[in-house]
Amino acid sequence: MLSLHFLVFSAWVSSLSMGMIFFCCPIVSIFTDIFGCRKTAVVGAAIGFIGLMSSSFVSSIEPLYLTYGIIFASGCSFAYQPSLVILGHYFKKRLGLVNGIVTAGSSLFTILLPLLLRVLTENLDLFYTLRILCIFMFVLFLAGFTYRPLAPSVRAKESGVKGGNRSLFSKRKFNPPKKIFNFAIFKVTAYAVWAVGIPLALFGYFVPYVHLVKHVNERFKEETNKEVVLMCIGITSGVGRLLFGRIADYVPGVKKVYLQVLSFVFIGLMSMMIPLCNVFGALIAVCLIMGLFDGCFISIMAPIAFELVGAQDVSQAIGFLLGFMSIPMTVGPPIAGLLREKLGSYDVAFYLAGVPPLIGGAILCLIPWIHSKKQREINKTTAGEKMEKMLENQNSLLSSSPGILKKESDSVI
Repeated sequence: MLSLHFLVFSAWVSSLSMGMIFFCCPIVSIFTDIFGCRKTAVVGAAIGFIGLMSSSFVSSIEPLYLTYGIIFASGCSFAYQPSLVILGHYFKKRLGLVNGIVTAGSSLFTILLPLLLRVLTENLDLFYTLRILCIFMFVLFLAGFTYRPLAPSVRAKESGVKGGNRSLFSKRKFNPPKKIFNFAIFKVTAYAVWAVGIPLALFGYFVPYVHLVKHVNERFKEETNKEVVLMCIGITSGVGRLLFGRIADYVPGVKKVYLQVLSFVFIGLMSMMIPLCNVFGALIAVCLIMGLFDGCFISIMAPIAFELVGAQDVSQAIGFLLGFMSIPMTVGPPIAGLLREKLGSYDVAFYLAGVPPLIGGAILCLIPWIHSKKQREINKTTAGEKMEKMLENQNSLLSSSPGILKKESDSVI
């Protein structure tokens, strides 16, 4: 009974921490806009270090709700979100590849960290393991100092405010946010659709990642290395982030959204394929494909945000999106768990988990059309303004021409 109590409460601590990381992102975006990426990331890593270190000194599970579930998770959120924003200040042409390289690091740790944790927990207790993990938070603290802000003139040049590469948001002449929450970004219809479609797709997106090992334990009881399915997802996810990050650099503008559509289609189909796999090798193949397109989805999230709203407002654009993502991340997997409890297997849960990514992908298909339509309207408006100025100049010249002719005739006489 005591071990069951510990497992239940530790699961809630883990869920709280994951939800807090994404839930805090809109608030983090405000701090990023006000204080910059460097200060926000450094302070966030410091808070995360304090939360993780204090978690290693508690004597029961209940204080972990505060130290790990809130303090540590909030610090991670403050350290994570600026890392998505800072890259766009330095890279424009190869932003997709750079995001792929940076995000591939998380795939590497997805593979290696479980192995490290197994060794640490077998030889040390949980709380000594947490103290050792504080080393990573300290490295993250030092890495935050490398987020050197660009000069305003360079940032304006990189964001495409001048020249022909201006984003739709900058062309619409929205002023910099004067309020704490910059809700003006939702006036960009393409971004609003994107901010709805992504969370909708994620209601089923995380179900396989949470319940896949449990499904394998029930379906393939004779297999000894069941954790290899998650390792396969992590390996191909890293490959996908590098591959599709590079491909995204060759896809113009907001058409990068089609890569996310492709990823959601394959992830949805692979989720539905999981219950159909009666051979462990077939399940491995499904996981490899799923991981590949998981990397596609993650690596191009920031480049799409830059294309939709521009560098000046990308911080809050990403922050709002990650905040919305916290809802399906928290709700989707528990619903799948309830279906397993009621029906006795995960089959229906995985079938249903494949539906939201397909629906979300269909919604995202509208974004390039909406964006191009808005741009045509803006171009027409700009052309009309130029024509009016030309007519005003011609009228002013015509009105002044009689006086000029009269002076010339008087001089002749």
